[in-house]
Amino acid sequence: MLKLNFIIMQNLRNRVQLIGRLGQDPEVRVLASGKKLATFSVATIDSYRNASGDKVEETQWHNVVAWGKVAEIAGEYLSKGQEVALEGKLTHRSYETSSGEKRYVTEVNLNELLMIGAKK
Repeated sequence: MLKLNFIIMQNLRNRVQLIGRLGQDPEVRVLASGKKLATFSVATIDSYRNASGDKVEETQWHNVVAWGKVAEIAGEYLSKGQEVALEGKLTHRSYETSSGEKRYVTEVNLNELLMIGAKK
């Protein structure tokens, strides 16, 4: 049983699943290498009741990056406001602005995409 649990847990490392709505149409670019890259953001909403019993909703925005065929599909079929289910892994990177300021970014590197909800 221990070996089976270990195998299952290995598959859970750095894995994120989200259901949310696109904040904008995907932006698709073709890099110098010929690879396609799509970027977009997805909003997820959590709700809870505060101490007063009022319903509170919190929106979290997630930056999403898709490569290759998944990028093509995202660019062709996804649009702002559409509900999607995503599976991927979290990646962190940094870059320097033109003024020399260091910025940090966390992104979901997309592996799987499922379009859900009504078609817009």
